[in-house]
Amino acid sequence: MFASPWLLLLLVVPIFMIHQIWTHSQGRISLPHDDVETSEKRWLIILIQSAESLPAVVLGIVIVILSNPLEYGDPIEKGKMTNIQLLVDVSGSMMDPLQEQRRYDAAMEALRTFLDARPHDAFGLTFFGGQALHWIPLTTDSSAIKLAAPFMDPARVPRWFMGTAMGNALLACKTQLETRNEGDRMIIVISDGESPDFKFPPDSDVKIAQELQQANIVVYAIHISDQEIPHGVRTITEVTGGMAFQADSEQGLQAIFDKIDAMRRTEVVLEFPQKRDWYRIPAATGLGCVLLGVLASFGVRYTPW
Repeated sequence: MFASPWLLLLLVVPIFMIHQIWTHSQGRISLPHDDVETSEKRWLIILIQSAESLPAVVLGIVIVILSNPLEYGDPIEKGKMTNIQLLVDVSGSMMDPLQEQRRYDAAMEALRTFLDARPHDAFGLTFFGGQALHWIPLTTDSSAIKLAAPFMDPARVPRWFMGTAMGNALLACKTQLETRNEGDRMIIVISDGESPDFKFPPDSDVKIAQELQQANIVVYAIHISDQEIPHGVRTITEVTGGMAFQADSEQGLQAIFDKIDAMRRTEVVLEFPQKRDWYRIPAATGLGCVLLGVLASFGVRYTPW
């Protein structure tokens, strides 16, 4: 295919030139020979006419190149995006140990590994305690999330972040995800406590879960504690189609993220390949014809005697 196919009409000029070379006898002069039989060397005539045709061939190739030949590239693999809002608890209890690390440090380390495993997705980061703070908006550049851990360390957060208002934080994440029209929506909650706003007013967990479900948001929860997963957390995840996990070790925490990644595997789609210029073969052919023409000019040319 060509970007400017109408230029190919000019090929009539080199075609006419080649036709003239091969079908019309040129101005040859017959010299008299006494008692000598002349033999016509057909192979020499073909060689000379081929050499004389080279300028016309080069002209045709130039016209083809000016017409901008195109080809389709390889199909492009692109992951179907999932918008994932990471919701991390920064209450005081997240400083409690989880084997050799604090719960907060282990959670942020596992998050960094999870980010590397899903390069096609968009991630946002929200910290919560008594209040919710959107630290990083949804973006496909996860480098800022990987560097965020020191800034909202539970040992440094303001006093009003004490507490575990998970319900309020989930609704705050819902407003962030609703701004994205493309791709699936997911919230991953990492916490170690029980949220009081799931109980007061009564059935708040069910109402919050229904709001998230209506917004097509799936919630996965990771409960970093050896205590039972709170009832409200289970309700939220079950209603939205997610799942709640319990992590009581660093290895268990990483295994949970691996499981979430496997359950919500990035779907790879093939995009229709884009058109790209295709000059390599015409240009190489034209250069070869030019070189042959230069060589032919040293002796393979027509003379009238």
